[in-house]
Order: sequence, then C-alpha cells, then structure tokens
Amino acid sequence: MGCDEQRVPTAGYLRLQEIAALNQEHCRILDTAKVERIINEFVQGGPERMQIVSDFDYTITKQRTEDGGAVPSSFGIFNACESLPENFKAETDKLYHKYRPIEIDPHMPVEEKIQYMIEWWTKSGALTSGFPFDQSEIDQIAGRYKHALRDRTHELFADLQRLDIPTLVFSAGLGNSVVSMLRQANVMHPNVKVVSNFLQYRDGLLDGFQQPMIHTFNKNETVLDGNEYYDLVHKRDHIIVMGDSLGDADMAAGVPASSHIMKIGFLFDHVEANMEKYMKTFDIVLVDDQTMDVPRALLALIEKQHQLNLQAGSQSSL
Repeated sequence: MGCDEQRVPTAGYLRLQEIAALNQEHCRILDTAKVERIINEFVQGGPERMQIVSDFDYTITKQRTEDGGAVPSSFGIFNACESLPENFKAETDKLYHKYRPIEIDPHMPVEEKIQYMIEWWTKSGALTSGFPFDQSEIDQIAGRYKHALRDRTHELFADLQRLDIPTLVFSAGLGNSVVSMLRQANVMHPNVKVVSNFLQYRDGLLDGFQQPMIHTFNKNETVLDGNEYYDLVHKRDHIIVMGDSLGDADMAAGVPASSHIMKIGFLFDHVEANMEKYMKTFDIVLVDDQTMDVPRALLALIEKQHQLNLQAGSQSSL
C-alpha cells in the first residue's frame, strides 16, 4: 500500500487548504505562503530530488506514550544497562541534571549553550571509559522500546524506501542505541543512514566515543563532507528536516543555498514559552503530535504527482 491518498491536481498550484494534515488545530504555520511554495516545489521536483534529515530522540521516538510511560533517550538506554559501574550511573545522572535543563532552556542563546554541550559530551566520554561492555545489553533494553516510535513510523520508513529517498537519522545521542532500536523495529532499510556518537573500544575496554563529537547544536550536513553519504545526497536539493529541539532546525546546514528545505518541529516541552521561537525557526510546528502523519502527507503528494508524471510519460510514448 502506498502513502495515504491526497487530492493532487495534474497541473496547477496546490493550496494548503487541500492538505488535511496541515489544517489540524495542533499544526501551526507562521508563513503559509512559504510552506505552500515549498510543497509545490517538492511535488513538481519528485522523489528523485528529495532527502530526509531527522533527529532520533523524541522525534522518531515519541515524546509521550498513551499509558503515560516515559520513553528513554538513546543514552538513557545505555545508562540502564546493568553491567555499568555503579559510580558511572551516579555521575552521568549528575551530568544529565546539570546540562539537560540548559539544552532545553528557551531563554539561553544557542552560542552559550554550545559550550555547555561540549562540556557535557566531553565529560560523558571520559566517564564511558576503562570497563568492558557488550552491545547485547543495549539490544536487550532497546528491544523493550521498539514500539515507542511515533505512530505510523513504520509506514513512513516504508514510503521512503519505496520511493528510494535517502534518509539521514542525525542523533546527538548514542548511535549504538539508535541503530539497535531501528533494526529491531524493522525500519533500518538500505536507504537509512545513522550519524551519531558511537562507542569505541581499546584493548577490549570502552574508550569513550568515536570522533567527531555530535551534539545538539553541531549536527548538520557539514560533518558529512567527504563521507560516502554526502556524495549520495549532495545533489538532492529538496529536503525535509524533522526535529524536536531548536538546534535540529539547522541539520541541513551545509547544503547548497539553492535548496528548498521544509523544517518540521515537534513541540512538547514548555509549549507556551517555546512557541514563538519554534514558529520562527520551523516552517511547520506540531504541538503534542505523536504521529508521522504530516511528513507522510507531504510524501503522499510527491508520490501521487510522480505517478501521474510516469503515466503521462508512458502514454506519450505510445
């Protein structure tokens, strides 16, 4: 089954009011003309010009579950592993409670936050050293939360695979947990690439994280330069960016200036305090939306027009 159906004209300009998913109360758009223009660029450009860049924690995973249960972050999954030294858990908890409020503080400038994020990641890497650890522990815990992905995530990733759209999962969390959860949820398709912080080992013991360090405010496509994934996507100039924090909006930084970028922000924490900044930073702001319905609606429009173009091409060749 393809993407959910949307009404798409064979010619002419698509209007926002024709897209049901963008007319719901929790969907906020500041510049409707801009969003409308980018959607039409996407639809006319087709899937071959598209790429997706998405955060993982609380973007692909839910910000809340139906039963009110908490969904751990990718680092939270690692921290729940039983073999970790007791002092490790205590020290990382201290770091979390010190730096997480800074990361989501709606009033602190990003430039100031960056120094704190570097401190957090550097101290975390130093703690994650000098003891043995087996990946199977992460796999066991990640398996418990493979159903905590946003509703219709499986369908979204199936759409992206079918349309052969490269999908970059950019995470400032722990890549070992991200890959494990995506694999166990059966969405780690060949078109999906994860760029994140991965554990490294020396002489059989943990030795911090592989370089480069990826934190909330430096994860963007400039770190991909020279990477085989960069070669794959640098000519794809139609980009959907998805994230839950303000820093996520810059994940497509480094792409050509001519690119058309649609930024979708999932807002859950400090809604009223963050609303103005989110509205100015993201093209589409989704308030407490635990689904992938909006990105799927955009892909449906692209796919429908693509099919019409293919049909028209086959008929003209007869």
